[in-house]
Amino acid sequence: MDTLPCKGCRGLCCGPVPITGKELTRIKRKVKNMPKKLRSNLENQTRLLGTCIFYDLDNDKCGIHDVRPEICRMFGYYEQLACFRKPELATKPLPAIIEDPVGILSVDFTWDYF
Repeated sequence: MDTLPCKGCRGLCCGPVPITGKELTRIKRKVKNMPKKLRSNLENQTRLLGTCIFYDLDNDKCGIHDVRPEICRMFGYYEQLACFRKPELATKPLPAIIEDPVGILSVDFTWDYF
């Protein structure tokens, strides 16, 4: 992620985020083990409609970075997932879908779910 200019984007590229069942399980575990103060801070931030509920606006970074969904890991480096600030990095072809998504963060899965 060091090659992408994410600082200052304020999570505008982060959403909507489709997630698989395996990703949902990892995210649930991460949120369950989050310190209450951190979770509360993250949960109570006001975001634009459709942006990921886990984007930490206060710190301008992903609040679940180590368990972020595969689509987030691919963003900026794969065709059709280009960063508008550095589109030249998006050179890899999208892989075949291995697992269908079970829903979308911020739409199907909100803080009430976690």
